[in-house]
Amino acid sequence: MRENTVGTVYRVSSPAVPKRTLVLGGARSGKSGHAEALLAGTPGDRVRYVATSRLDPADADWTSRVDEHRVRRPQSWSTVETASGPGLAEVLRADAPATLVDDLGTWLTAELDAAAAWDLPRGTVGPRVDDLVDAVSRYPGRLVLVSPEVGLGVIPETRSGRLFRDEIGALNARLAQACDEVLLVVAGLAMTLK
Repeated sequence: MRENTVGTVYRVSSPAVPKRTLVLGGARSGKSGHAEALLAGTPGDRVRYVATSRLDPADADWTSRVDEHRVRRPQSWSTVETASGPGLAEVLRADAPATLVDDLGTWLTAELDAAAAWDLPRGTVGPRVDDLVDAVSRYPGRLVLVSPEVGLGVIPETRSGRLFRDEIGALNARLAQACDEVLLVVAGLAMTLK
């Protein structure tokens, strides 16, 4: 509380920390680094980092990108890899004080692969998306989700490219409704959308 010069007492409160945050951005925009910074200083530094990508030992560039993320994270953060373990919605149903999911584009790609949905009608992975959105909306702790924003560029030439663009756009829109805060990172700068 603060008292002004005439003796009136005002309550001063800090803005509430959002419970669920969706961080959107293009490739190499700084979205992952920004998401990590949002969870810096989490009490006890207890953050569960959920990595959704698959590693391909033959892809040195991708391995290097994953290594960059690993080096940047505090060693005290635990890591769960959904590509070789439990599904993302299942992980989000397990209690943790704070969770960072990076990223939903690689999660969606894995889901489309698993359903062999690249040549099937849009919405084939709908039940998996529904399950994820439900898990996000019910998550009890601090949650930060990272997802690519791919709908601002050219229309992909291939059917699979258009399918991914449409599906990730629909997923992002649904998650934006389930989250308390939505940020767009462009050129390393975060803009608040919600």
